[in-house]
Amino acid sequence: MKHAALAIILSSALASAGTDSSQAPAANGTDQIRLVGQDGRTPTPGPSASFTGHVQVEQLFGTHDPSRVTGGIVTFQPGARSGWHTHPLGQVLIVTAGSGLVQQWGAKAHAMKVGDVVWIPPGVKHWHGASPSSTVAHISVQEMVDGKNVVWMEPVTDEQYSNAAEAH
Repeated sequence: MKHAALAIILSSALASAGTDSSQAPAANGTDQIRLVGQDGRTPTPGPSASFTGHVQVEQLFGTHDPSRVTGGIVTFQPGARSGWHTHPLGQVLIVTAGSGLVQQWGAKAHAMKVGDVVWIPPGVKHWHGASPSSTVAHISVQEMVDGKNVVWMEPVTDEQYSNAAEAH
């Protein structure tokens, strides 16, 4: 069931990127189905310029022309979080483990848990991460524009994080 929902979301994302399966080119050696097994992916630490606390980032897929869609699995340990950031075409988060928080600049934080799907509109300044007492993992899906899928800003302060966590 979880995989079916992800397939629907990814199909919608690819469709919005202009991919039209009825117009697909014939296979010619470079237009072949590619499968990257779990063995071919390695999680890396989230860079401290973009994250606070212990965060692992595993890129699931990058862009493949003509698609602009990218995706990854991000795992946050308790208290870990992203910095404030935006996405030029928005972002979808699919929570796969634990519980966490997501907050838009100037708004109340929302709790997120396994099975939740979070849609962040284009250009909306936000952050997301684990709750103080739980890890959280999510699949993130976003699109590239002019070579960028994210614009990083300032870190979420301990006070901002504590205020968001206390509300939940």
